Amino acid sequence: MFESLTEKLNATFKKLRGHGTLSEKNIEDALKEVRLALLEADVHYKVVKKLIDDIRQRAIGQEVHESLTPGQQVIKIVNQELTRLMGGSRQDLQLIGKTPFVLMLVGLQGSGKTTTVAKLALHLRKQGRNPYLIPADIYRPAAIDQLNKLGSELGVPVYPSENRQKPEDICTDALLNAGGVGADVLILDTAGRLHIDEDLMAELERIKQKTHPNEILLVADAMTGQDAVNVAKSFNQRLGITGVILTKMEGDARGGSALSIKAVTEKPIKFVGMGEKLDALEPFFPDRMASRILGMGDMFSLIEKAEAGFDQKEALKLEKKIRKREFDLDDFQKQLKQIKKMGPLDHILDMLPGIGQIKQLKKFKPDERELVKTEAIINSMTKAERADYKIINGSRRKRIAMGSGTKVQDVNRLLKNFAQTKKMMEQFLGGGQRGLPSIFH
Repeated sequence: MFESLTEKLNATFKKLRGHGTLSEKNIEDALKEVRLALLEADVHYKVVKKLIDDIRQRAIGQEVHESLTPGQQVIKIVNQELTRLMGGSRQDLQLIGKTPFVLMLVGLQGSGKTTTVAKLALHLRKQGRNPYLIPADIYRPAAIDQLNKLGSELGVPVYPSENRQKPEDICTDALLNAGGVGADVLILDTAGRLHIDEDLMAELERIKQKTHPNEILLVADAMTGQDAVNVAKSFNQRLGITGVILTKMEGDARGGSALSIKAVTEKPIKFVGMGEKLDALEPFFPDRMASRILGMGDMFSLIEKAEAGFDQKEALKLEKKIRKREFDLDDFQKQLKQIKKMGPLDHILDMLPGIGQIKQLKKFKPDERELVKTEAIINSMTKAERADYKIINGSRRKRIAMGSGTKVQDVNRLLKNFAQTKKMMEQFLGGGQRGLPSIFH
């Protein structure tokens, strides 16, 4: 996400570092390159023009802080303007008033709407809500079955829709039935089309009129770039959307839709889909996204993921074991599972400040299969072997490799990595340091 844009912006700012002061000439040169980078990222041309004008106005004649270099000064301004462009601050769901609340999800076919309904349900349940999934797409084959399957996977109730019912009747009946299943939030999965048409919009308007939704959320595919902005504009004009959920942001999306939608529709991006798994829905923070675009990382999101994935009590137990030099392969496996909970490794790396500027890592793509292989190898060991890896001789290594479907070289590599990790952790804590490195908290 934003890889090309980040690279080009960083190259532009790097040139400014060679200047001792900010001048109109070097600012204009930099802004030309920023403009081109944004246009290539598929940002709406009117949005680009406004953004460049705002940056220019602030940068030219700006008092230069003694603690900042010219490059840093421009980066600070660009960061603030990008944040403002994307909405300034986090806009959460407006769940205020009488329950049950109604969230109406709309969008074109193929945008990931049905999966997003399930992701949103999981997000709400983590907040203590009781969601109710409403399949109101009677046209797409297996749409109702898909939502039923997702609801069953999550343990969330799904209204028993039938294809012969009218979509607006499904939604109103579900609203009446919400109390019976103990639901306080209804999530409506409405129909989509390959293109916007009058029949679709008329149907959505009828659903809106009958259910009075608290939120009308457009689900838009970020991979479609500028088309996502045009779709948002059309849906907003007819339905008055309250926010946007951008899907497929983990792919090779150029990012222009994320930068343009708020400016074009005046409606905030509320969530972004960062993968296919049901927990891969993240709240959208404009300031954090701006930092990631500029290659400054997103430490707040990384910390939140770590806090959600790691158990503090387990971390303290682990620290005691390391201090006693009792850290074994069972503990090692537990930590790998905790890391997996944080999400795809390449997304975690993206959140680290400056990681995109390290040339050696630009082509590095963490292989999730290696974690699976490591778990298989450890699972093929006996309890005694996991407790003391030093007893694993040549014949044991062959047996472990055969049992895990791997090669002896894979087992050797794992044992070497484990020994190095164990030594490093013991040295860290043996030096009088209190608390484990942040990755274990």
